[in-house]
Amino acid sequence: MSILQAVLCGITYWLAIGNLPFVGLWSLQRPLVCGLVTGVILGDPVAGAVVGGSINLVYLGFISAGGSMPADMALAGILGTAYAIVGGLDSGTALALSVPIGLLGTIVWYLRMTFDSVFVHVADNYIEKGEHHKIWRANVLYPQIFAAVITVIPCTLAAYFGASYIQSFIDFMSGPILNVFQVIGGMMPALGIAITLTYIFKGEATVFLFVGFVLAVYTGLGLLPLGVIALLTAIVYVQLSSGSEDAAATPAAGEDEEEF
Repeated sequence: MSILQAVLCGITYWLAIGNLPFVGLWSLQRPLVCGLVTGVILGDPVAGAVVGGSINLVYLGFISAGGSMPADMALAGILGTAYAIVGGLDSGTALALSVPIGLLGTIVWYLRMTFDSVFVHVADNYIEKGEHHKIWRANVLYPQIFAAVITVIPCTLAAYFGASYIQSFIDFMSGPILNVFQVIGGMMPALGIAITLTYIFKGEATVFLFVGFVLAVYTGLGLLPLGVIALLTAIVYVQLSSGSEDAAATPAAGEDEEEF
């Protein structure tokens, strides 16, 4: 891996978690997408998409609530794909390596969330001085510069030096240890799917999972008509739920008026 390719991997990581418009969270952050981009940078987009898609299976049930970050799937996707392509790893081994990388990436996220609070006081200072035209610096410019520093540099170093030593690392792990990593990597997608099903089977919407399965298997419809049916079903379900809630609230209001 050249230093330019490593820098481009670092920039990809910054764009993936930088919260910039139209990129980042829910798009480039996904291992499938950033894995493809990493593959393009390294000259093998097909392998990048395959490895990134394998890593993405672990994060199917990924939820970031209240600013918390259980794992950094962007860093896992980028470095996991880079190590796989440069080191000639299979997707299972790359997946096993990417999971701890994603856990280490949470350090970058919480470091950013902690120090970004400083820029709030910078914005307050601009407001007190009446320099409202400078508020954008505290809201956009300074946080993005800080995010670039703590993402581009570490990811570049990890991609460049990590990829340089990945083959010797694999040679060291050859044998039983490598087999263990491959087994762990094979189990990770099942874990991601299990976590996703845990959230699907909560609430009243569980029945729609089975309805969708039956339609997909026995009707032979394509993804587009199935998507339209799912959208219309969701709209009708929301309308019926809202109507039943309004009907239940109306008698209660009438009873309160009679008592008064």
